[in-house]
This record gives sequence, structure tokens and C-alpha cells, in this order.
Amino acid sequence: MNIAIIGSGNVGGALAKRFADVGHQIILGVRNISEFKGKELLSYSKNISANTIPEAVKAAEIIIISVPAQLTSEVAKSLGDVSGKIIIDTMNAVSLKPEGFTNTGDAIIANCNTSEIVKCFNTTGFENILNPIYEGKGIDMFTAGSSEKARQVAQQLAKEIGFENVYHFGGNDKFTLIEQFAFSWINLAILQKQGRDMAFRIVRR
Repeated sequence: MNIAIIGSGNVGGALAKRFADVGHQIILGVRNISEFKGKELLSYSKNISANTIPEAVKAAEIIIISVPAQLTSEVAKSLGDVSGKIIIDTMNAVSLKPEGFTNTGDAIIANCNTSEIVKCFNTTGFENILNPIYEGKGIDMFTAGSSEKARQVAQQLAKEIGFENVYHFGGNDKFTLIEQFAFSWINLAILQKQGRDMAFRIVRR
């Protein structure tokens, strides 16, 4: 698949590497092609390139947004025509939020012309995206969003890069819930200083 990634920081960069590793074509959507955060990703894989945000979006089937939460609306507006495309929202409005919204998913929906949106890859740290294997088995990933098409794509991508199971929280009304769940990992791993090499996995009797 052709995947545009808007935001090449820790999470966006980790996803670019892993998706490139499994053969997807990654286009980093950036404001300044000659100089941008994560430019070293271009030398990581021949499957990673960079272009302006509108051109990256135009060339992609899937768009991943991974920017600071307060920039969500601005970035969503900059995408241009995204009708028929899938957007994966990896962000969390934990402290700073998109103006007028309690979560990033709703901000995306309000500012672009597609309903094919899913939240995924927001519930763990970038280290676990780079390597989701613990004791020989992949950790779990989680999604939220009303688009079944987007959910299926996110699930496929998560499993391709090593996540064992993908559990669905529910529709768009669960955007805030999954961000709160993400904050549980942030609280334990970072605020409570448990360390970032920890993860969630659902177990059954």
C-alpha cells in the first residue's frame, strides 16, 4: 500500500520504519522537503520518500496523522481532498487538545471530507511499535472508530508489524475512551516511572 505519514517524530517515524520493513511505500508529508524532523528516515529504506503534504496525500491510499494534538485541526485542513481515503489517527489529546474538541478523532472528522477514520497505534510507546514482541509473542493493539473499512486496514497493518491481537473499543463515540486508555500506559510507563519497556496484553482463562 501507499501510505502517507504526516508527522515524522517518534511515533510517525517508528511507523514509517516498520511499514517500510514489510514492503509498504511510505511518503512522509512535510512542509519543507529540504529540511524536516525525521529526514534521516529517507536513508533508512528505499521504501520511504518525502513530499509536500498535499502531494503525499494525493499519492496515498492510507493517511496516518501523528502530530502534536493541538495541531490536529490545522493539519486535517491541510490534507486537501481525502474523499475515499482512510485516515489513521495515532494521537492523544492528553494535556493539550485541539481547540474546541476533547479528542483528536473528532477534530479530524470536523476538518476533512472523509468518514473513513480510525484511531490506532496511540495506546503504547514508539519503542513498542518498533518492537512489539515480549517473551516471544506480540503485544496487543487497540482501535476505535465507526468506519469498518478503516478498522480492518488498521488491524491488518498492526498485525503485519507484529502485534498479536487487535481489539476494537467501538465507534467514534469511543475516541475519548481509547485516549484515556492510552493515558493509562503513559501514566504507568512515564509518570509513575515504570519504564517504557512495558505493554498491555489481554489474557483469557
